[in-house]
Amino acid sequence: MEIRSPENPEEWEAYFQLRFTVLREPWNQPAGSEHLADDSEAIHVMAIENKQVIGAARMHQSKAGQGQVRCVAVDEAHQGRGIGKLLMQNLEQQAKALYWKEIILEARENAVPFYQSLGYRIEKESYLLFGSIQHFTMKKKL
Repeated sequence: MEIRSPENPEEWEAYFQLRFTVLREPWNQPAGSEHLADDSEAIHVMAIENKQVIGAARMHQSKAGQGQVRCVAVDEAHQGRGIGKLLMQNLEQQAKALYWKEIILEARENAVPFYQSLGYRIEKESYLLFGSIQHFTMKKKL
């Protein structure tokens, strides 16, 4: 398995398809909703194995010295293998290389224990997505 940025149109398509399949489709969101307005300004990483994209994540600078992680997704068939951890470690290394001091994220309630295991702390309860998915603002100092 390799963690890196998408490099060609086919990989970008598979990257966004995974984001849609994991993060949008189960809540009956339309195709295209997996794209964010600032995707062109973000750092994107994926986990790829046997030419298949099995994990995806992105990070952008939210303010001076701070990155924000969004859209972390691991293919259901590959969950529990540490892929999400590898994606997050890669983004944290890139944030450190940019001299960012912290990372924030909005974690879905079911993902809070995962992020806590990586050293993120809950700052506050935040928004309710699609009327049913509670999110929590989490932060980690680098």
